[in-house]
Amino acid sequence: MFRSFPLFFFLTLQALMLFSQPVSQFRGPYRTGVFMETGLMESWPASGPELLWRADSIGNGFCSPVVTSDRIFLASEMDSIGYLFAFDKSGKVLWKTSTGREWTENFPGPRSSPTVVGDLLYYCSGMGAVLCVETATGRQKWSRHLVGDLHGINVRFGYAESLLIDGDKVYCSPGGTDTNVVALNRFDGTLIWKSKAMGDSAAYCSPVVFQHNGRKILSTLTIHHLIGLDAESGALLWNQPMERPGDIHCNIPFYHDGALYCNDRGGNGMLKFVLSPGGDSITESWRNFKAGNVQSGFIRLGDFLYGSRYRPARFESNRTDNGKTADSLKFAVGSVIFADRMLYCYGEDGTMGLIRPDSGKLTLVSSFKIVDGSREHFAHPAIGDGVLYVRHGNALMAYDIRKKKE
Repeated sequence: MFRSFPLFFFLTLQALMLFSQPVSQFRGPYRTGVFMETGLMESWPASGPELLWRADSIGNGFCSPVVTSDRIFLASEMDSIGYLFAFDKSGKVLWKTSTGREWTENFPGPRSSPTVVGDLLYYCSGMGAVLCVETATGRQKWSRHLVGDLHGINVRFGYAESLLIDGDKVYCSPGGTDTNVVALNRFDGTLIWKSKAMGDSAAYCSPVVFQHNGRKILSTLTIHHLIGLDAESGALLWNQPMERPGDIHCNIPFYHDGALYCNDRGGNGMLKFVLSPGGDSITESWRNFKAGNVQSGFIRLGDFLYGSRYRPARFESNRTDNGKTADSLKFAVGSVIFADRMLYCYGEDGTMGLIRPDSGKLTLVSSFKIVDGSREHFAHPAIGDGVLYVRHGNALMAYDIRKKKE
């Protein structure tokens, strides 16, 4: 089993204290891929866990489900129009509201996931519409547009950023030369600050905010740079050029104990940077060009990073001190999350795998195929109240993964 879990749990609790109220969002409450669930199955039947319900014909899209205490939210596209959905925990649609024209040029459908704070939901469409709606009704409270209002420039696969909330701010990346990254008031959408940053395009990355020696820093990847901004003012603190030619940087950076980890198969591999004490500069610690994936995320547990390797397709563990591979499994590249000492990998071939990590050692415990749905298996899964939610195109599935009583 994962021997460093008590330490990991303590550090996670420290991170939770940075936030004033619960947030439901892409890749879990703190966008780390970690879901604070317990009492889950340690293995699955050959056919997979019990399917509790399935919602069919919800439209195109790669938006991951976002789970709150009583609802599931996601976004879709139907006939070129985008929609936000709210489901109850039995799969019943509670409301559906239009978000305007949605991305259909390639890989049709929204990429971003909603962010829910209290009774408000925040969302960015593939076309750049930023919306705040009431979770109870879907009624819109305010909207801005990354291109029309904030002078951004959309990118070749459409905006894919899941909006970040911190206090009274909502952060987003229009990708304009003057409004590269902005902070909006989350209650009315007014501009708090704007940053030129490096002036280049957005790059499908959702930002993260963290505390470093008392300084709150916002970090994200743009098309050519990893950047760090002062989260209160928007001032550019540092930038790290992404020198390889790839322009797709999707994975959220991860901060821990003065270091920032990046997983970027857009040409740069897996990297570790060390921040200066004041947080105004970073230095590369190591780089593994062979590791990393495009959009599947990664998990840090103890002294190891866990996630997919793009080519050849593998699931790997890599050491945090030097980036070297500790162990690997032959498994389709896919998104990864973590709960109750187990890793859940949703392969792009439709295989859902349950993987046990043990100080870098990997064991594939169980797997089954996701057969319902349509198009690519790109959406990241989510877990809430002992239920595994998997979105595959036009279908949303809910699987019971609660440990059964003897």
